[in-house]
Amino acid sequence: MLLEQERRDVCLTARAIAHHPGSAPGEAGTVSVRSGDLVVVTPHGVPLEQLQPLDCPVMSLDDRMLEGRRDPAAETTLHLAVHRRAAEHGRDGLAVVNAFTTDTVAVSAVLAELPPIHHRAAGLGGAISVTPYTPYGTGELADQAVKALKGREAALLAHHGGLALGEGLEQALEHLWLLDWLCAAYLRARQIGEPRVLGEDELAEARRRDSYGWAGPDPFL
Repeated sequence: MLLEQERRDVCLTARAIAHHPGSAPGEAGTVSVRSGDLVVVTPHGVPLEQLQPLDCPVMSLDDRMLEGRRDPAAETTLHLAVHRRAAEHGRDGLAVVNAFTTDTVAVSAVLAELPPIHHRAAGLGGAISVTPYTPYGTGELADQAVKALKGREAALLAHHGGLALGEGLEQALEHLWLLDWLCAAYLRARQIGEPRVLGEDELAEARRRDSYGWAGPDPFL
């Protein structure tokens, strides 16, 4: 079986999405991971919590299905477009997850961009773009997603949900939950008033601080 471990890992990630409290029921999203020139992706028509490794198609980067007992998910077009762009830029082992969570869908239906109101947004690249609405599973959505991800580890797909990348499935899922949390924090803040947005200098400082731990006592205290 091609990419047996990757297929198992995709199933575990899919179950994590399915069990998330804010996820939609059933096919609540799509998961993929690339190894070399091959991509494992979740299939169409199977609830994420019921996936088995043999269900997951193995695709080539040029859109050919090589193995799997189920057809690829509708969003395979989007995932392969992201993997091709990553391959062009030398990113190996990339994983991509997209999911329909309550808060990412809510924000994507209202905003053109999710502003950074917490320093953790720096880990995703700062402000998160929301793509224009296009039907799911289309090449147009794939093109819009690739544009929205430029310089970012996540994007929001209008009226659809969240999309996140990572160097492996664990990190991609971590980025997805961070995106979901940032959307929830923004929605909560808007109930109180207009949130203050962090500037580029503040985000750059957050990235710098992320690179080290405690620096010792503050000499000015």
